Amino acid sequence: MADLIKSGWRWFNESGAWEGNTVTTDPDTDFWRTTHYGFVRDTGHILGVDKAGDFELTATFAGDYTEQYDQAGIAIRLDERNWIKSGIELVDGQQQLSAVVTRDVSDWSVVALGEHAETVTIKAARAGDTVTISYGLNGAPPATMLRLAYFPPELSVLAGVMCASPTGKGFTTRFDNIMI
Repeated sequence: MADLIKSGWRWFNESGAWEGNTVTTDPDTDFWRTTHYGFVRDTGHILGVDKAGDFELTATFAGDYTEQYDQAGIAIRLDERNWIKSGIELVDGQQQLSAVVTRDVSDWSVVALGEHAETVTIKAARAGDTVTISYGLNGAPPATMLRLAYFPPELSVLAGVMCASPTGKGFTTRFDNIMI
């Protein structure tokens, strides 16, 4: 992470505990906006770089998910009302591939993993007004599409890795092969 910061990456809601490529989330952190739960949360951790136009963001990660909704992956953030996060989220004790797309309100889609994934690689490809999210498990390249979503084109966004612990005391994630 320190190498990324030296090359112009920055924190949005910096974690209180990170070293090397490992981040431990602060408790009570999340990204969510209104739908179903009625609350707005903009407290999760993102380490990213400002990017405009088309790009591909890829990251491989592994987490010690223990509490409901512990999550890690990638994020593309325009502002508090427009963002995408995707990765693994622990739901009812099971790892779920997760994508949340927020345009004033959040929507959430998940795909249950049949078995525990040691590592996950997520790719978000922004092209024009579209972000396509793909994934690969346990060393496989991100070739399976998870989500295709509208996202405002051309505007500069913060693109990078994210993690959060909405209900837990915090958990640790290791990020590798972060490329944009």
